[in-house]
Amino acid sequence: QLQLVESGGGLVQPGGSLRLSCAASGFTLDRYAIGWFRQAPGKERERVTCISSSGTYINYADSVKGRFTTSRDNAKSTAYLQMNSLKPEDTAVYYCAADPFCREAMNYWGKGTLVTVVS
Repeated sequence: QLQLVESGGGLVQPGGSLRLSCAASGFTLDRYAIGWFRQAPGKERERVTCISSSGTYINYADSVKGRFTTSRDNAKSTAYLQMNSLKPEDTAVYYCAADPFCREAMNYWGKGTLVTVVS
């Protein structure tokens, strides 16, 4: 059974950092692009970043450019989202998703991990 499990969320002060992980099981991660999305209370889901299956293509939302970095280790079937200089507006549930392509309607989703940025 194909599964994605996020971890690494938590409570952090503004300016702090967190590293989220997305562990895949039940499928070969290296055939899939990995997207990171977030949804804050009362707001629509936003795609934060997406990395292609080979890692050669990466895009970022303007709101996180220069602060967030995505990477992947296909040998470990794991993708990562390094989040630096966190702001209160980064507070959201963060999801990873897998699909052959970077797109909004990705096929497979994790259940999410909560990131809270508060003083």
